[in-house]
Amino acid sequence: MVENPEKLIKIAVVGDIHNQWEADDEIALKYLGVDLVLFVGDFGNEAVEIVREIATIDIPKAVVFGNHDAWYTATYWGRAKCPYDRTQEDRVQQQIDLLGEAHVGYGKLDFPDLNLTVVGTRPFSWGGPEWKYQDFYRKRFGVNSFEESTDLIVKVIESTLHENVIFLGHNGPTGLGDAPEDPVGRDWKPIGGDFGDPDFTDAIIKSRELGKKIPLVAFGHMHHRLRHTDKQLRKCVDIDTEGTLYLNAASVPRIFDSEGQKRRNFSIVSMEAGVVSEVALVWIGHNLTVISKKILYNQAKSVFEPA
Repeated sequence: MVENPEKLIKIAVVGDIHNQWEADDEIALKYLGVDLVLFVGDFGNEAVEIVREIATIDIPKAVVFGNHDAWYTATYWGRAKCPYDRTQEDRVQQQIDLLGEAHVGYGKLDFPDLNLTVVGTRPFSWGGPEWKYQDFYRKRFGVNSFEESTDLIVKVIESTLHENVIFLGHNGPTGLGDAPEDPVGRDWKPIGGDFGDPDFTDAIIKSRELGKKIPLVAFGHMHHRLRHTDKQLRKCVDIDTEGTLYLNAASVPRIFDSEGQKRRNFSIVSMEAGVVSEVALVWIGHNLTVISKKILYNQAKSVFEPA
């Protein structure tokens, strides 16, 4: 039983890490007092040691892997550049094994104390409307198409304990716009186009048909800084007619030096009674002070801002 289903829940979404993870990150998360941490993947190019550190975090967590986490395994060109002996090591499997049940790609974790379930979508996604890297997905997950991928996610949904479901993916779903600055818009040549995952979208639709409520869909992959222009940032928050909030948390680089002091970011989502009430991009300084807090969404004020 949940003691207080109406309580405020504080969730940290950690955007694409790209080798930027330190012991101070866990300290900062504990300082922020989060109830749950969601990782959207891209820890590094099959960065086993970074994943090992993430696995030891003493905070409830759920993780999905990104395309960089299979960088030397999923593609022909990646295998050609692989810096280790793939006949002796399987670093993709090492990462999966290290995280254990925290890895929710094509899986889920129920959090009874929070009255919600986190469901992971297709792990290691490169994004886009074409089914890519067939051999990789067939060998690793027995999946051969977007349709089979959707079916696998829906089977997971059918086993969830809670009505409230948070979806966690590396790349976001289709349907969030086709402009290059949209949450999953293509910002490289040819410019424009919806580069979301269609199996992700179909899983959301079918989950609603099963009676699930989806307060939050969290992902990354498409960085906030656009490749084709420095005059604006990517739109990182959207909300649909069903009240689901979509959050792209890929503020990269997530750690940088400023006058000799490190700053690190987290996307902080506040939820009350199964509804997202606020989303903020928070920057933490070297002494655990909040350097800045940019409100990306506020339910009461209907505020939407780019990162």
